[in-house]
Amino acid sequence: MRLSSRGARLGAVVASLVLVVAACSSDSDGASDESTDTTAATDTTEQAVEPVAPEDNGGRTEGDGELVIGAVLPETGNLAQLGPPMVQGGAMAIRDINDAGGVLGQDVRYITKDDGGAADDDLALTSVDELVNNENVDTILGAASSGTTKNILDSVVSSGTVQCSPSNTGSDLTEAPDKGLYFRTPPPDNLQALALAKAVTDDGHQNVAIIAQNTDYGTGFVRFLEPALQDSGAEVVANVTYDEQGTAFDTEVENVVSSEPDAVVLIGYPEDGGKVLAEMIQQNAGPADLPIYVTDGMQSNELYQAVDESDPAITAGIRGTAPSAAPEAGASFFPDAFAEFAPEVESPIYSAQAYDCVVLFALAAEKAQSDAPYDIALEMTNVSRGEGPDAEVCNTYADCKALLDEGSDINYDGASGALDFTDFGEPSAGSYDIYTFADDGTYATDEQVVVEG
Repeated sequence: MRLSSRGARLGAVVASLVLVVAACSSDSDGASDESTDTTAATDTTEQAVEPVAPEDNGGRTEGDGELVIGAVLPETGNLAQLGPPMVQGGAMAIRDINDAGGVLGQDVRYITKDDGGAADDDLALTSVDELVNNENVDTILGAASSGTTKNILDSVVSSGTVQCSPSNTGSDLTEAPDKGLYFRTPPPDNLQALALAKAVTDDGHQNVAIIAQNTDYGTGFVRFLEPALQDSGAEVVANVTYDEQGTAFDTEVENVVSSEPDAVVLIGYPEDGGKVLAEMIQQNAGPADLPIYVTDGMQSNELYQAVDESDPAITAGIRGTAPSAAPEAGASFFPDAFAEFAPEVESPIYSAQAYDCVVLFALAAEKAQSDAPYDIALEMTNVSRGEGPDAEVCNTYADCKALLDEGSDINYDGASGALDFTDFGEPSAGSYDIYTFADDGTYATDEQVVVEG
């Protein structure tokens, strides 16, 4: 199997991608030792925008010795189901950091605000304003959706605050005008598109219809998914968009059905995607009739409630991809520790990525011996990958801080795996869960795919 670079631009130059498939237990609790490697050659492509040099970042240069982290994450809106695992992932990191002595000898403070869940950008802007101007935060964890981040990024950057998102996957954020202040721990969607295309074609489907919400998330994902499917040998027989705020989707679904696909990829969020699924079922194109694939936006144990709240089995058989909640390369302690820390959180999606954002903030401040945003931004990439070949790998804040105290160069491989930020402040590889919904409405991971840039 070969994949080309049309779906895989990452960093300044991408030379190759390696797909490593590791079979996991069906209940997501562990992984077997079986794996296969697939190497995919790509074309060399110049990145249109150069990364900001670390020393030229636009962060505020003043600090007061206390690291204050604000979170702008969904409590309401279309992505409300993603809020608890990310908020609690950040809170667990704060606990672990403070238990290990804090940052600069002081406990770290953590303040959370609502980002509107991709449904209220004014609320997200208000939250940023309150955190920056009233709470004097040094860094911001969030936002959840790529579209919300685009809307708040100018405010964050103009305030000189460092931002790290645990769930932004939009590929165009790689080139965002962020003055070197924006980072993210999940890999961009150009890599997830390869994982999803592999899942679809490995299942034997060759005539694929795509239906996606007409948003930055939906159309941005399709931009990479369509060529990835084609490069995998499939034909895209329909490429349909819909209004995520819409209430009727009969015409869009008719266009999908009339293309006579042997599989459908649906890219949306539970609220809107559930309505599209309901219409697909009405037109005899639901998961009982046709293989359906989704992405991280619809990875929710409550998805069935947006389709038919009385029938959990309505989503049975739907498959999807999402950044791994417990990647094989991730810190082994995290899944069980998070379940114990936040037992009320039903799904761990993006909890590991939120945990890592907060730990990176703290390690960068410790390495810089400063809580000034300028100094934190200067060190974020360094602590994620090390400054040289002899950097010591560490997996917890306590262990990494001990190494920094000794004067060592560190490479933080965290809960979400080996981050190794590119010069654009994002992971150079992505670990993805391929999951399937069961008759009780819940999903379970079947395998993991690692896409390396």
